[in-house]
Amino acid sequence: MRYVIPVSLMAIFLAGCDDNQPPQALTPEMASFSNEFDFDPVRGPVKTLTEMLLNEEGKVERRFHATLSREGCFNTLDMHDVTRNTDSSLLLDANYYVDTITQDKLIRLQGKCQLESIPAVGVTYQTNDNDFITGVESNNLSITYSYAPNGFPLGRVTKRGDHTLEIRNFPDKDTRKLLDYHTETWVNGKQVSKTVQACDYDSHNNPTTCEIETTDITAKPETQTRYTVKYEIEYY
Repeated sequence: MRYVIPVSLMAIFLAGCDDNQPPQALTPEMASFSNEFDFDPVRGPVKTLTEMLLNEEGKVERRFHATLSREGCFNTLDMHDVTRNTDSSLLLDANYYVDTITQDKLIRLQGKCQLESIPAVGVTYQTNDNDFITGVESNNLSITYSYAPNGFPLGRVTKRGDHTLEIRNFPDKDTRKLLDYHTETWVNGKQVSKTVQACDYDSHNNPTTCEIETTDITAKPETQTRYTVKYEIEYY
């Protein structure tokens, strides 16, 4: 015997199974730290995050690794930039981030785990009422950050003397695709490049891999550079 389920009843069943809950917003720490330490923000109960940027030859150009507490505080941050030949490793120690090698106190924290200042170079951070970092100030540098309602970083404006660098991020309309977005880079009011990023996602709506294409629009003819970003995320 062939069993037939009425269309209306099927619709009810499907509606009951449909996940209509909006994806989690980014925490103030995750969004703010991604701006300051140049990595992609992710959401949910993240325990460890590793992000690797690979060039067109498949070689790692930059690697970021972090461990987080259950409350979302960054316990450790390790950054390695091959192109700039720089390494940095920070450890949360009370209300400071210290250099893991020298044990120097580098960054002072406000509250439990948000950035407050870098005393040695006179840098201070400003936060809004929701604890997102919205500005950075020093003697010759000013940076302002903006965010979407879900915490996604919409860009920044950096001013140093007469030089202004502006990054404008335009996210995908589908808020589950957090890192599907395009970016425009402007220098002193003139656009110099554009970037498009598209990703595959896991069940937490976080990326597993992303493909990036950056176009230098000042070159004649315009030139494109492609990258791949790979993520390893462990959850609580």
